[in-house]
Amino acid sequence: MLAPLGLLQAIEDGTKLLFKEDILPSRGDISLFSIGPSIAVISVLLSFLVIPLGYHFVLADLSIGVFLWIAISSIAPIGLLMAGYSSNNKYSFLGGLRAAAESISYEIPLTFCVLAISLRVIR
Repeated sequence: MLAPLGLLQAIEDGTKLLFKEDILPSRGDISLFSIGPSIAVISVLLSFLVIPLGYHFVLADLSIGVFLWIAISSIAPIGLLMAGYSSNNKYSFLGGLRAAAESISYEIPLTFCVLAISLRVIR
């Protein structure tokens, strides 16, 4: 189904993913395999709580907003590691390890930039 300019493409892809079959590993840990990607996605979605969407529209107005954003966004690599480890396959584990290392390597400079800006604003 095509929408004009692809406006509904994300909604269509989301509903398609909801009705797909779950393929679980036969030798792996099924609970970790299911929880790992959920932790990664939930940490990304929770980080939007402290981002102001307008001048008077903030979902969670916290005094520690920047630090909470950094802390919540740093949970995502744990979910990536869990997803790679739980399938009990060395290539999946290496892929999860690589994805987590890549996520952490992007996160460190981003954290320093955000902290530098927040320290500059405080003065």
